[in-house]
Amino acid sequence: MKKTTGAGYNIQIWLVFLAAILVPIALAATSPQLAWRDPIYIAAGFAGIVGMVLLFVQPVLIAGHLPGFAGVRGRRLHRVTGTTLLLAVVLHVAGLWITSPPDVIDVLLFASPTPFGVWGALAMWAVFASALVALLRRKFRPRVWRMLHGGLAAMIAGSTVAHVLLIEGTMEVLSKVALSALIVMVSLPVVLRAFGWRRT
Repeated sequence: MKKTTGAGYNIQIWLVFLAAILVPIALAATSPQLAWRDPIYIAAGFAGIVGMVLLFVQPVLIAGHLPGFAGVRGRRLHRVTGTTLLLAVVLHVAGLWITSPPDVIDVLLFASPTPFGVWGALAMWAVFASALVALLRRKFRPRVWRMLHGGLAAMIAGSTVAHVLLIEGTMEVLSKVALSALIVMVSLPVVLRAFGWRRT
């Protein structure tokens, strides 16, 4: 099957890509719940939203789907966005810690009474583990590293989607569900390839 190319097609991809990452953030910014939230809590929440958006960006880059960022350029930007994702997670947790330390302690220790807290903790620890694996890449054989990184990416994506879907927060429901579906759709083929699956 011949791959579709051309400037018009590339523009369409970019428009869809930008809509996928900007619409959920824009709709969250209009949430009525922001009216009674503490500024630090709002900042922590939006750090989480940015982190979720980056979970969509990461597999798009590594798979070479974004025009102008295929191959080496895509992998380099993947590393930059990975670092940004790690920072977003740290800011998300730090902001929530400032507003409610006991709740964050429960989440970190997997003692939270709310299911979304457990999924959030899984996602956070998997992000930290993935960052560590990325730093130690040269210590592993390429195949082992791909499987480790791919497995952690699957855990991050799945746990984050579960975490977000269970929360009734500032994110608008339809855009949240759509972004979650996109994350799963673009992540699954990348993860399968990391474990040696190839389409024929």
